[in-house]
Amino acid sequence: MNRGDMVKRSTRVLRALPRTLREDLATTAVDPNEQSGKPRWLDWRPVIMVPLVMVAVGVLIAGSNQYAFDFGMGIQLGVLLAGVQSVAIVVALYRPLQAWWASMLAMVLVTPFAANVGFGTRFPWDGAFPWSGAGIAMQAGVLFLLALRLRPRIAAETLTITVLAGLLCGTATPWRNANDIRLAIGVLVITVVLGIALRGLAVARTRLVEQEELTAEERARRTLLEERNRIARELHDVVAHHMSVISIQAQVVPHLVENPSDELRENVAGIRRNAVDALTELRRVLGVLRSEDPLPQAARHAPQPTLERLDELIGNARGAGVEVTAEVTGEPRPLSPGVELSAFRIVQEALSNAMRHAPGARVRVEIRHRSSGVTVRVTNTAPVRPAPPATGEGHGLLGMRERAAMLGGELATGPTPDGGYEITAILPARPTAGPVGRTDLADPPDPTDPAEDTR
Repeated sequence: MNRGDMVKRSTRVLRALPRTLREDLATTAVDPNEQSGKPRWLDWRPVIMVPLVMVAVGVLIAGSNQYAFDFGMGIQLGVLLAGVQSVAIVVALYRPLQAWWASMLAMVLVTPFAANVGFGTRFPWDGAFPWSGAGIAMQAGVLFLLALRLRPRIAAETLTITVLAGLLCGTATPWRNANDIRLAIGVLVITVVLGIALRGLAVARTRLVEQEELTAEERARRTLLEERNRIARELHDVVAHHMSVISIQAQVVPHLVENPSDELRENVAGIRRNAVDALTELRRVLGVLRSEDPLPQAARHAPQPTLERLDELIGNARGAGVEVTAEVTGEPRPLSPGVELSAFRIVQEALSNAMRHAPGARVRVEIRHRSSGVTVRVTNTAPVRPAPPATGEGHGLLGMRERAAMLGGELATGPTPDGGYEITAILPARPTAGPVGRTDLADPPDPTDPAEDTR
């Protein structure tokens, strides 16, 4: 940057300075130009108020003494101005900018009385006005709370104005002490720098917490989408099977009717054509859903399991060393493939969770058939030994909840009084329109597979 550019930039900054100061300081807002959220330390203001009031009382006593007797103001005026300064420290906890303006006003009003006091008077004053004793404590406290709450730019502006105003007021008194002035300015600068540093640390922590919350929300959203993706892939096979049956039945209908009319042939052909088109669209959507599917090719195209394979699932769990008991009550009724698939997956994931989170526990699986639906209940006792640490984010319960909600059912989970865990799913029955045939089912995934979801 050449010298001309530096001059132009400096000119722009100087021209904008009055407007910047007006926007930052001439406002009634609690926190002007604030960009971050509410600092967490403000929740502790009732606790901070106790020591702050004690400091304010000390400033009030010292200031009243000084103003009433050393400066010759009289008790009433001295207590009034000292009270304004002491109250400003407390108010700064809630309204830092307004408290700073009040402290500055009090300092300016005291200046004429300090200038009229000289050596040889009854109460000679040899301090460094206005930064002596109570004055330093008052202004340092207000500036610290201001720097702790407002942006660094506003803190720097108020510090600069305070120092310049203090030096200007001090020139009206004949008893200035250079060492005291340097000490006072150093205290004010250090106080503001410390407040800015603490505020920066608080803001960084707040943003870190916010980022962690956003990350957790994004992880939960991604997990939900992955689980819905998985459910959609599984249900595709169910829907595709029915659409294939419709297509085949539509093709066979004309051969089952003697001398079918042209309208019948046309309608049946339209049904078959629509079924084939629907199958084509389903395959296209499934291709998108499976584009990042980590499952092997054979597992992708395997038929989806139903409750008919429940014995094999429980047998796999017993083979892994889990004590499982099963009970089926009620009269089994025809269930839609989606209900059968969801019931099987809920049992599968519940067994996986029990094995991972309750090693050595006994597990009980109950399937209750009712006219309104099917109830799946899986409970386990308290674990016999500590569970191994989790290796990743599990979302087995999330998948169960999504499956139940998809069918309009309910899912209840939670610990039992004996220290175990219970999962209950109520799935409404939507009876099928009639037997449509069922393809051979592949073996269900082993619940002991480490790739299965966890809670």
